[in-house]
Amino acid sequence: MLNKPVLGHIAELKTPRLRLRQWCDSDKEIFASMSSDPEVMRYFPALLSARESDVLVDKFAGLIAENGYGFWALTVRNEGLPEVFIGFVGLHWQTQVDPNRPFMEIGWRLARRYWGVGYAREAAQAVLTFAFETLNLQEVYAFTALSNLPSQKLMNRLGMKNVGQDFLHPNLPSGHPLQAHCLYKITAQHLM
Repeated sequence: MLNKPVLGHIAELKTPRLRLRQWCDSDKEIFASMSSDPEVMRYFPALLSARESDVLVDKFAGLIAENGYGFWALTVRNEGLPEVFIGFVGLHWQTQVDPNRPFMEIGWRLARRYWGVGYAREAAQAVLTFAFETLNLQEVYAFTALSNLPSQKLMNRLGMKNVGQDFLHPNLPSGHPLQAHCLYKITAQHLM
């Protein structure tokens, strides 16, 4: 069984337009706004209260501190201006889908006003490069509700392939409209 990789330091990634970093308290208000936006949360089971959103940020920050990576806060780098927090992109050691076969998951969530300009793809490509070159992983997975075609489109653009192993998400009740999920994978050899 694959073991969760752990770094001895907290990693930070940069692309020409973006920075993926540890979370700050100042991110919480914007993330709470995202987490209560019905469009952003369309493919998640429920909107989050400000308190639930803050707990999630603290969890993400704790996992980054523990492992050196995780669902990083994503900012747009502005030449000579303060960076703008726009969401998260990163990696998570996934044990809930199949506890007998954990895997590294890539995931993302961006504020609606930053959709459609390539930020998610740019950040996700940097994260995949980190996963394969720094963590020396051989494969990374992503999953989403079958109805979430925008995320599946991004997975395809990243070079990920649907592995044909749809499953019922174990944390959603039977019959929930988002329970049916698809699973995508990319290997180190197929990174675009």
